[in-house]
Formats: sequence, structure tokens, C-alpha cells
Amino acid sequence: MSESNAVLIGRKPVMNYVLACITLFHGGAKEINVKARGRAISLAVDVVEVVRRRFLPDVKVKKIGIGTEQLAPREEGGSPTNVSTIEITLAQ
Repeated sequence: MSESNAVLIGRKPVMNYVLACITLFHGGAKEINVKARGRAISLAVDVVEVVRRRFLPDVKVKKIGIGTEQLAPREEGGSPTNVSTIEITLAQ
């Protein structure tokens, strides 16, 4: 799977990301990755549930991966920050 089949979740409304997922599936993608970090994780779960329950009921959750990324300190002499991550793979 190429990285072009990844939907990176940020601060936009849920339906923007749902549309991106539906567009990828209609474009011929068999699998897509929905990726998010930090506070956007709950938004990613909402996107996946809307895609599955409302628009593409034949889409299944293939894999869910969770982890932690360590970010560099924001200011000089600060300590690094840990941020939770999630990657949800959807397949037709």
C-alpha cells in the first residue's frame, strides 16, 4: 500500500475526512490508513465509524495500531513530549 492511501486527521470537520476516505475507495483503493495523533484520535475514530456505518457498510476495519511518538522539546532546555498515535486500516 502506498502512502497516498493515508488520510491524516487534523483539525477539520469530520465530514471532510469522511469524503477523503470515500474518494480514495471510489478511486480504486482496496485499503486506506486513517492516521491521527493526540487529541485528533477521537476524531479519527469518528471518521471511521461514519464511513463504515453511514456510507460504505461493506468496509471493514482490518487493523488498528497504537503507539507513542516522542516529540522534540518546544523550547531550549525543555523535556521531550510523548504523543499518542493511532493508525486504523480500512479494507473493502
